[in-house]
Amino acid sequence: MIDYHEPVYRPPAEGNSFILQVAIGCSYNKCAFCSMYETKKFHVRSLHDIKEDIDIMAYHSETRRVFLADGDALACETDFLVEILDYLKMKFPKLQRVASYASPYNLLEKSDEQLALLREHGLSLVYYGIESGNHELLKYVNKPMHPDKMVEGLNKATKANMKISATVILGLGGKGMSKEHIEDTAKLVNKCEHINYLSTLQLGLTDTKEDAFFERFEKKGKPFEFASDLDMLEEQKQFIAQINPKKAIIFRSNHASNALPLKGTLPKDKENLLEVLDSALDDETLLRPKFLRGF
Repeated sequence: MIDYHEPVYRPPAEGNSFILQVAIGCSYNKCAFCSMYETKKFHVRSLHDIKEDIDIMAYHSETRRVFLADGDALACETDFLVEILDYLKMKFPKLQRVASYASPYNLLEKSDEQLALLREHGLSLVYYGIESGNHELLKYVNKPMHPDKMVEGLNKATKANMKISATVILGLGGKGMSKEHIEDTAKLVNKCEHINYLSTLQLGLTDTKEDAFFERFEKKGKPFEFASDLDMLEEQKQFIAQINPKKAIIFRSNHASNALPLKGTLPKDKENLLEVLDSALDDETLLRPKFLRGF
């Protein structure tokens, strides 16, 4: 039995994957909205311990998918990750996919050659938090990566033939910064060579983050006011309407935080998705009850 360092998080699509903790916590861990790893101090696990976990799971030879946890395994050295990927391939003969979170910082830090090497050895999918394409808002929430740099990093992953699953947070700018948040985020998506999967989730703050989050907005002279479900559905509508990707994107809003689950392919299903959103904006009974939502 693997002794996980709790809490352990993974994307919804990795529910049936073998979760392998390569590192503990998040190498950045300063985003004002995120409490996922606030109880952990970032460190990379020893190769011996990682291989031991793989050996424990090796009896399950049918394993096809592995997710490298915690917050951003790509912060690890490339050669270190290659050795892990090769060991996974040796132990799981039916392995089809290895995925990891990727931060804007470590995608930029890895060279094209390093990303290509990781892809060659089996890392085929990265989960990436765009959150917003508005630079000012990103600074407000203490994730101050310039949108152009995010596009650069995402395009590097595409060039390496990695698939990208990106997320955007509805309501991140509250009522006050909603328009620029959505417009600039759509622009960022449209600039990317290829985001394979795109999803949205609704902003939710834990008690440990709420006060500091509000203070950051107040210090910049823009007190934060939470967007309502209908406000966020309107954001969703405007976001989808403005997305014109270079290649087809599989779109989902299936995160447990969302008031309205949606799925489709953009731009093909754009009009259908907008019609569903219009119906929900007219009839709140179509929304998922709040007691069924969460993180």
